[in-house]
Parts: sequence; C-alpha cells; structure tokens
Amino acid sequence: METKYLNDAVIGNKQMVASYTKKGELLRLFYKAPDYKQFIDFFHAGLKINDSGLILLHDDINNQYNQNYIEDTNILNTVIKNTYFNIKVEQLDFVPIHENILVKRYKFINENTIDLDVKFLIHSKLLSNDNNFVSAKVIENGIMQYSHDYTLAIVSKKTKLYSHQINDTNANIHTGVIQDKDYIGMSHDSSVCYDIGILKPKEERIIEICLVINDNSENFKIDSIEESFEKIRKIDFEKEYIHTKKYWNKFVKEHTKLDLKENTEQDKKINKIYKRTILLYPLLMNETTGGISASIEIDENLTECGRYSYCWPRDAVFITKALDLLGMEKETEKFYKNFCKNTQSKSGMWEQRFYTDYRLAPSWGYQIDETASVVYGVYDHYQTTKNEKFLKDTLKMCEKAIHFLQKYIAQIMDIKEEKDMVKKELEKEYKQQPIPVSYDLWEMYEGVSLYSIASIYGAYEAMLKIYETIEIDEESASNRLKQESIAKNKEIINNQLQIMKKYVLNNLYDNETKTYVRNPDDKKMDISILGAVTPFKMFTPKEKNILNTIEKINLTLRTYTGGYKRFEDDHYRNGNPWVIATLWMALYYIEIKKYKEAKECLNFAISSSTKHGFLPEQVDNETMSANWVIGLGWSHAMFVIVLDKLKGK
Repeated sequence: METKYLNDAVIGNKQMVASYTKKGELLRLFYKAPDYKQFIDFFHAGLKINDSGLILLHDDINNQYNQNYIEDTNILNTVIKNTYFNIKVEQLDFVPIHENILVKRYKFINENTIDLDVKFLIHSKLLSNDNNFVSAKVIENGIMQYSHDYTLAIVSKKTKLYSHQINDTNANIHTGVIQDKDYIGMSHDSSVCYDIGILKPKEERIIEICLVINDNSENFKIDSIEESFEKIRKIDFEKEYIHTKKYWNKFVKEHTKLDLKENTEQDKKINKIYKRTILLYPLLMNETTGGISASIEIDENLTECGRYSYCWPRDAVFITKALDLLGMEKETEKFYKNFCKNTQSKSGMWEQRFYTDYRLAPSWGYQIDETASVVYGVYDHYQTTKNEKFLKDTLKMCEKAIHFLQKYIAQIMDIKEEKDMVKKELEKEYKQQPIPVSYDLWEMYEGVSLYSIASIYGAYEAMLKIYETIEIDEESASNRLKQESIAKNKEIINNQLQIMKKYVLNNLYDNETKTYVRNPDDKKMDISILGAVTPFKMFTPKEKNILNTIEKINLTLRTYTGGYKRFEDDHYRNGNPWVIATLWMALYYIEIKKYKEAKECLNFAISSSTKHGFLPEQVDNETMSANWVIGLGWSHAMFVIVLDKLKGK
C-alpha cells in the first residue's frame, strides 16, 4: 500500500467516510464504520487531452489547485486548473445522507481558445491479500472490483464506458490509451475511460462518477450485486446534493452553542475550527455502537506509529465532554450506555483500545486510566444532563470498574489488609500469568504514573458523587442490602483516596525541586502531570507544589513558539509541541484565572489549524504548520473545552 500520511479533508455520512489530499486525491474510503474497512490502495483520476499523455488531476506540474468545503458542510470542492491546456476541472465530492455512495462530480470547462478533445480516465487499485484476492469485471457504464469480502463499483450514471483495461494497466496508463479484450480478469488494479467529447472554447461538460460498496457477506449473488449498482441511475444526485447540503447546514446550526463573533481574522479562524469540529465528530463515530475513533487512519503500514483509527476509551471520554458542550448528549449517552457496556471485561477493566464495532483492537498492554476515565466521564456527562436514569443504567458498569481499580490500587500500594485477596483475584483473572503492569498516558512507560493515579482519584470522587445521587432515590434508599454494599464501597474508596495522596507525596514528588514527577523512575517534566489538577482535581491549582511544578513545566516544555511538548526529551515525530499539551496548559491557566496566558495557548492551537479548520496532533515548531495526524478528535475536544471555559473572559 502507498504511504499516505496526511488526510487534508474528510467527508462522509454516518456509515461511509472518505479522506482526501489538498489536491483532491481520494486517499481512503471506509465503510460501514470510520475505522474499518478501508478499501482503497489508490484511486487516480486523469485526463487525456488531444494527443497528450495522461494528465493526473492530483499530480501534474502544470496544475493549480484551490480547495474548499461548501460552507458548513462535509461536501468538498476541489478546483484544478491545467495551465498548459487551459482546462478547468471542478471536482465536487460528497456522500448523500441516506445513500452509501461516494459521488464524484466532475465539471470540465474549456478556458482555451481551441477545441479540446477530452478523455477521462480512472486507475483504481484496491487493498488485497492472499485470503481476499481482488479481481475485476466490466459492468454497464463502469467496472466492479471484487474480492471474497466486498465489491466496489466505479460507475458513471449517464456517460457510456469508452474503454477499459483490467490487466497490466501500469504498462500503458501513462499514455492515456487503455484497451483490453477481457471483460473479467484477475488484477488488483484496473482502469476505465470515458469519452467526454470535444469541448469548444467556454464550453463545459459534467460527468458523475459513483463509488458503491457491496458487503458480500450480506449480498453475495452476482446478479443481486450488479442490480444494486444499477440503482444509481435512478438517483437524482442534484437533489441528493441539495439535501446533503441542507442536512449539514442544519446540523451545524443545531450544535453551535457558543455565540462566536467574526469581527477579526482570528475570530473567523476560531469559528472555522469550531464548525469543522461539529462536522468532524459524526464522521468519527460509529452510529450503531456509539464507539468513537480517535481519528481517520493515517499509517496503515505502521511505519511511524501503532495506527490511530481505533477507539481509546480515554480519548473518547475527552471527546464526549466536547460532545456535551456541542449539544450532542445523545451521542455521548450511546458511548457510555452502549459502547462501554459492551466492551467492558469481566474483571471490570477496559482494554487499551477497540474497533468502534466493539471488537478488541490490536493492543500491547493495558492502561489503567482507560478504566478510570470511563467512570469519571459517566458522572461528568450526568453533570450536563442531570439525568438520574443514566446514572442508574450505568451504575453496575461503574461499580465493576471501581472494583477493578480498588484491586489495582491495593496491589501497587501494598495495602496489607487487602493484599492477599487482591493477589488471589488477579491471579485468577489472568490465569496464573504475571499481573500486567499499566502503561502511562503516552503508552511508553510501564509502571506507576502520576496521571494514572490521578485518573483513579477522579474516578473515585465521581463514584462517591454517583452514590450521593443514587442514595436520594427512594427505591435505592429502601434496599438495605444495596445500601450496605454502597456504604462498604464508599468506605474503601475514602480509605484509598487518602492512601493515594500519601503515595504520590512519598513516591511521585521530588524533594529537591519541590515538584511532582511523572513516575518514580525519572524526574522528567510531563504535561500529563496537569491531569492531577484538571480534570481530576487531586490537587488544587494554587498549592505550592503545583505552582513549583508549573514553573518547571514552563522552563522545560514550553517552546520558543509558545507551544508545549508532551514531556522532556520527547523524540516521537521530532518532539514537536502538541495541541493537546498546549491546550492542557490553557485549562490550567483558566483554573487560576490567568486568562491572558490561557488565550495565548489557545492562539497557538488556532495558528496550527489547517486551511479547512482541522486541528493536528502536533505542530511543526519550525514552520508552525499542522504536523502528523490532521483532524485528531482529542485535539478538537480540548479546543472546544477551552473555548467554552473562556467564553465571556
């Protein structure tokens, strides 16, 4: 598969998602969820004009590009002008709301003074492996590329197929002339050509290309598959475009909860990021399960990372906070009541990461904060909705998680009266295997970390507040056994809360510098230490030890550009400042009412946004441009949280 890191733009509905480069090249196509499956190895479109060779739309020295979203929508418009032939191509890409079809509408405009004979070609290669071999078959007005698991059709609604080539396309596609006698063949990549005709000066012509995916596990008969592709000729795509535009316009309007001004250029940037966040989140969520992908995938080949398009419960908890602030409470509730319930282990824990369809994703250990974050997030959501039924519906789930956290704390802090029980239960859970050690927030250090302990502290405080709310309920109050169970659990929680604070002071505190440290094995500053203040409130923001820690963070993690790194000597992707880290500092400054400093951090994040309003994971410290993951759900969540806290400040 080609290495293609940057998703400059993302479109879709709630089942089909596609990503693009800034030049309009289709990079990825997902169906039926934002994280699985991805079908495209490459999809190249190009023109043969008069006697020229193939002019790739996404890659030609004579091409000029301008790309934008149709305002407040997930509809992408890319204008490509070839200055050699003076032909303009307006490429419009969208996925109808109720049709899982990627529509690619191309308008060709002759801006030359001579006639142009235009052929339009598509060269497509699908992902394949030994157990899912891709072949191809010509169908009416297009071609279908199929494997055992799925079929993808490239079909024109009206324009007849001019020529095709199933086998050995690479040998001659560059000439713009393809020809094949075979109507069916075994090839991962195939090509089709449509005759646009002769365009006179100022004349324009349109072709609509549709990408339709068939799940072969549900519909596997060849005649049924071909019939399903024929339905596109009955669809009025102009009406679908208008409906899709209205849908997204309404969606943005319904979820714009802040009164954002547009008096300055900075105001306009803020508004663009805010609205793009609203439009991004539906494309990251699995509508059926409630799972939330961290981002659209960027590195399928694992060349730089362990992949991104999975659901980390912890990341999703930050995102659900933003969803609540955007008025997407139903989506948040589905995440906790549906996704979390169906992914919780028997022991009460949540593993490191999942596919959004509930299935366990590739992992390399566990992170205790994944479990703690869910409990914290449940009560945080309740604070938004005040829906006590939601707390009752998630109570057993939270109690199971708390029980696991209690065993974890008892183990690592060597609580004598519980140690034997803990050891016995954990050994049973892991079938006599060594008890796994938790990774830290950044998934690099194995052992006890301050952020992890703080997250458990936050979960415990949340559980106590949940009990306070549940106890008010008359039905619960009359249940003696339930009350005894709650009382016992509260006692354990309160006891461990005190033990945890003492543990941190004895093991995660540097007496020389009077600062907290991220773990017992090194004294490097780490932005995640702020988690002990916000959101988990283990310590107050102005106590002396925290103030000392903040001072050291500013000395070690703040870059000359005003952004913050994750931790000292961070070498991942050149150790750039992170949007998450910088906005975390903004949240701390808001806690101590230093709004000027908070706004400086926010402005750094804003300056890193892309042309379309996407926030990255990292910021190139040299160029101040978006770096690595573009459209990271956690970055957008922190932006919304900070923006909400700064309103009126």
